[in-house]
Amino acid sequence: VTLGMESGFGSDFGSGGGGGGKLDPGLIMEQVKVQIAVANAQELLQRMTDKCFRKCIGKPGGALDNSEQVRTGGRSGDPRASSSGLPLRLCVPQKCIAMCMDRYMDSWNTVSRAYNSRLQRERANM
Repeated sequence: VTLGMESGFGSDFGSGGGGGGKLDPGLIMEQVKVQIAVANAQELLQRMTDKCFRKCIGKPGGALDNSEQVRTGGRSGDPRASSSGLPLRLCVPQKCIAMCMDRYMDSWNTVSRAYNSRLQRERANM
């Protein structure tokens, strides 16, 4: 996934909304926030991809799973079990990658919520 600078940052930055060449600080701040969010999302995806690839793909070959072995998931507590109670069937590396990415995102969200909560508490104490 590649997100470029085409998200409107460059095109509106110097226009000032047509107000005689004046820069709107509020607009600039919003555009900077969008660019920071895009950069953070790109970094999250890159780190998650790198970490899960290293964990799940030991020796890349011509295919993800050289043995073409398919295992069933859905053991107790496995979030990959379908709502009908029947296990999902995934190739081992695909299951590993999917579960790794799910865990990574869950961890990221937990840390993010804790960080934001702490920031709010710190701001309230100022």
